[in-house]
Amino acid sequence: MNSYKLNPNIRKKKQDRRFTKNELLEMSTYKLKNICSRYKIVKAYQSSYSREELVDIIFKYRGVEKVKLIEKYKSGGLARLQDALDENLVTKVRVADKIKIPAKITIYEGVGITKEDKYKVVIKGEIEESNVLLVNGKNYLCGVFNLKKDTEGNYYLAANNHNFRLEEFNNKNYSLLFFKKNDSNYLYKSYYEERKLPPKNIEYYKVPIIDFEVKALETTKAVLCIDFGTSNTTAGAYLDSNYVSNLSSNDLLNENIKLNEINFVKFPHVTIKNEQWIKMTPTIVYVLNCENPNNIKFIFGHEAKERMKKNDYTSNATVFQGIKRWVNTYQKREEVYDEFGNIAEITRGEVVRAYINYIVKTAEHQFKCKFKNLHISSPVKMRRQFINMFQEIVEGYNVESKYFLDEGISVLYNTIANLIEKRNFYDGQEYKALVIDCGGGTTDLSSCKFQIVEGNISYKVNIKTGFKNGDTNFGGNNITYRIMQFMKIVFAYYYQSEQEIIDIDELIPFPSIDLFRYVDELGIDKIYTKLEEYYQRAETVIPTRYQEYENKTSDEYQKVKNNFYFLWEIAERMKKQFFKKTSILRNKFESTEFNEVDSDLYVTPLDKWSLSVYKYGVLETVDRFPDVIFNIKEITKLIRADIYEIVRKFLDKLYESGELMDYSIIKLTGQSCKIDIFKEALKEFVPGRSIEFKQKDKEEESLYLKLSCLRGVIKYMKAKKLGDIEVQIESESPIIPYSISAITFTGEEKTIVGSQNRIDQAKGSISKPLSTKEIKFYLKNVQGVLQQEYIYENHFNDYQEIVVEDLLQEYENKIVQEETDKIKNGEVKFFVFTDNESWGFFIVPVSRMDDQLYVGKKKFFAFEDDLSNLDFFDGLK
Repeated sequence: MNSYKLNPNIRKKKQDRRFTKNELLEMSTYKLKNICSRYKIVKAYQSSYSREELVDIIFKYRGVEKVKLIEKYKSGGLARLQDALDENLVTKVRVADKIKIPAKITIYEGVGITKEDKYKVVIKGEIEESNVLLVNGKNYLCGVFNLKKDTEGNYYLAANNHNFRLEEFNNKNYSLLFFKKNDSNYLYKSYYEERKLPPKNIEYYKVPIIDFEVKALETTKAVLCIDFGTSNTTAGAYLDSNYVSNLSSNDLLNENIKLNEINFVKFPHVTIKNEQWIKMTPTIVYVLNCENPNNIKFIFGHEAKERMKKNDYTSNATVFQGIKRWVNTYQKREEVYDEFGNIAEITRGEVVRAYINYIVKTAEHQFKCKFKNLHISSPVKMRRQFINMFQEIVEGYNVESKYFLDEGISVLYNTIANLIEKRNFYDGQEYKALVIDCGGGTTDLSSCKFQIVEGNISYKVNIKTGFKNGDTNFGGNNITYRIMQFMKIVFAYYYQSEQEIIDIDELIPFPSIDLFRYVDELGIDKIYTKLEEYYQRAETVIPTRYQEYENKTSDEYQKVKNNFYFLWEIAERMKKQFFKKTSILRNKFESTEFNEVDSDLYVTPLDKWSLSVYKYGVLETVDRFPDVIFNIKEITKLIRADIYEIVRKFLDKLYESGELMDYSIIKLTGQSCKIDIFKEALKEFVPGRSIEFKQKDKEEESLYLKLSCLRGVIKYMKAKKLGDIEVQIESESPIIPYSISAITFTGEEKTIVGSQNRIDQAKGSISKPLSTKEIKFYLKNVQGVLQQEYIYENHFNDYQEIVVEDLLQEYENKIVQEETDKIKNGEVKFFVFTDNESWGFFIVPVSRMDDQLYVGKKKFFAFEDDLSNLDFFDGLK
């Protein structure tokens, strides 16, 4: 039976495969030896050579020079190129039909040209990947293009926007100059080298451009919607035929822009072998250069992830993941490093701002416009904190706050809009819906009632929402971590026991079919007790807790850090394959039976294998691929209890009370919900007919769940603009799953705010002497377990006189006169309360001195400092 096997082989026809020097330098010794064997470089694989010698030998026989393209901007480079053209451009080669270029080329100010712009070039003859120069009728150099070839052998034009001289675009005659390899390399050196090169006879092919124009980006009123995720981010907008006055004909013809439709932003994913544009990008920020603290350079998304892999996850540069968690701590400062050892300080908010700016700029490049209006989604319970953060840190944009949809309701509105579009609803009937959103880092449960009424001039949709529950510490990353734990145990056992394989049943000694029942009876911790024990033992073989190696040698620290990120990467890959093979969006419930066909899992070939294993007390790097096969049945059993536990946590009380049966729609969102186990777990609580599942067969639809939130927001913004659907949203106050307490002077603990209160009603107070310098408050969950401690620092210098009428007006329904009248001279009463807009509590001290009331500083304390308290990248996993 074929299963999930780590496969080092790259699927290329060996006679066509050539390697650049950079590619070879990034390969392990084991892989270099495999190449020698595969391509019969006898001299190498029959002798003992060092890694550096193997690189040189392979490059000699199978090497190819990296194409020298003028991509990165260098000051003075265009002027040096102009001099080289003026002095050396002497021989014009007849073009005939050797080179065919697009009839029209449009350049937008501040925007480069990418593969997605689809400026294709047809080449015959000696021209290959090279530099292409843009000149006007006077032979003035206006810019530099790159002629690139994709994996299918087609050529296209690309350009860095900084390599254009836009001030001289006032001539009607423009041409592209193409060059052979040697001449193109000469131009490359002329651009980058300060010294003047010896004269050279440059041959060129001159191809006139029929229609060439330069445009400025126009500001649009369209709203760019961003689904800012813990692990991945997506963005898009509804673009009508008037979103800009001067539309990009090239993008319309190539269908990069589709008018009167939802358009999703595509992000570049460039590797040595391929370039793709994907509708989702990782939420990762990599510090590239912080030499100038006032102008720190970052790279983002796929580029940041590839940079981490290229450096074997051991670079000194700071990498931020899970930045969405910083919503309540975005003003905190972080010390950052780059690859060159430079150090700088920056606030977390500046990192988030840089990432959001990257998303916006990518959208502007694709849609050829400037955005001023943004809608950035957030979890339901923290909507106000997210809005406040983005309005403060994202400068120059209007961040939507009035017509704002949280993540759960965005998904639901997408469903409502589809019902209206298909006219698949009963006019005026009330529906109850439940939304389970399992994202990369958190899981939320939201409920709502909605009603669709077909009016005379528009549809009227009334939605009443409520936040039911949430787990800030469970999401897709938890599943990745669980798979990583299993992999680490398997590999440790494999390397320690002469290549034997440990069985999943030894780690989870309960029948897979009965795991749900055992979770109910024993609890989730008992299910994974043995696995956790084995994982701790595996640390002595394959260490991954790199924070504990900060006092060891840099070599040991980097090896351990590489272990963690390498295992995380291959676990993430296997998880994605798992999602691809099993989808819970189906038309009906089906039993999950694994057979030899359906239980196959395949992995994308890995470029290299790199784990460091303890042998005789020394960390040795292993580069040989292990002969280990992972089966989908193992992975299913591995994560089965985790997923059931989160579903049980959310639905158990609703099920016991009978309320669950009132819901006519249960909607799943977030990529983690694609796993069939979610469907099975829901089946324990809900009849199959209550849930609508859709099966997506096409590879393109793998992002369906991730894009559901984005689609909902964009459709909502479209409805607000066109007025064809009038939406009224009323938010029900969520229940607080915490209690707040403090210690009295007698040492007794006083509960100020009890758990299970509605957030718009929770309030209380505690009195202290006015001389009190600080008071400590305790946050506990419903089980009474301490979650956080807070300190309010009390300084009378911060107090201001106030009359009781003004105090009661400012804090209406939060502070009442009956309580203020009881405050004695020399006493301060700390009022504690919550409100609908903030997921946390406020403290306002009120005191009396010489019969005069005083009020101190109002301070907010978040229930959770970060969106999630669980950080998988803290170096302690």
